[in-house]
Amino acid sequence: MVSFREAALELLPEGHSFNTCLACGLCSQACPAAGLEGMDPRKFVRMAMLGMDEALSTTPWAWMCTMCRRCTHVCPMHIDIPQLVYLSRNMRPEEEKPSGIVKSCSIALNNPGNSAMGARTEDLIEVVGDILEETREEFPEFSDMEVSFDRPGAFFFLNQNSREPVNEPEEMAPLWKILHRVGADWTYGTKGWAAENYCMFAADEKGWKTIVENKAKALEDLGCKVWLNTE
Repeated sequence: MVSFREAALELLPEGHSFNTCLACGLCSQACPAAGLEGMDPRKFVRMAMLGMDEALSTTPWAWMCTMCRRCTHVCPMHIDIPQLVYLSRNMRPEEEKPSGIVKSCSIALNNPGNSAMGARTEDLIEVVGDILEETREEFPEFSDMEVSFDRPGAFFFLNQNSREPVNEPEEMAPLWKILHRVGADWTYGTKGWAAENYCMFAADEKGWKTIVENKAKALEDLGCKVWLNTE
């Protein structure tokens, strides 16, 4: 079996080693999860360098990381720490992964909108219609604002976090207003419309790939030029 350290070495920039790390601490300063579970990005890299496979493949901190990549952006040596975290998640048995993330991935794979909450496309359309009507009435300057679905040739294909139509529908309108104000040409899709992808967080590479391909196909089928993902 390949060790964590051996697999991690493959992820380093060409010509680099773990000794490249300057231990400067910039990654830890940038990380919103630093300090949780007694871990931070710098410590994670040093443990990888020391070959502490057991600790890295079991630490709960791997699930605290949001994969925001702030650590990588500030790292002067360009070490891809989120990839190391992803590797840690990927090497774990399914039953040892957080059940909520795994379940959300499974749900998303089993509906055409890829909603991790299982939201139906017809429900999204209904909620959008209601919020659009309310927004037009409350804000006369947006009385001509439109929200379309599956409009061929739109420049932007907009994804929507499915939490909002389910729990916070009023949170959708502010983005519509911005897009309307700047004259953006955009549409929602009835397939692959959910912005979230819990399969990525679960390190389920097959599921992650399936969801991304579904979204990409929905965009290409409509002839949109840009995939606008709010996540």
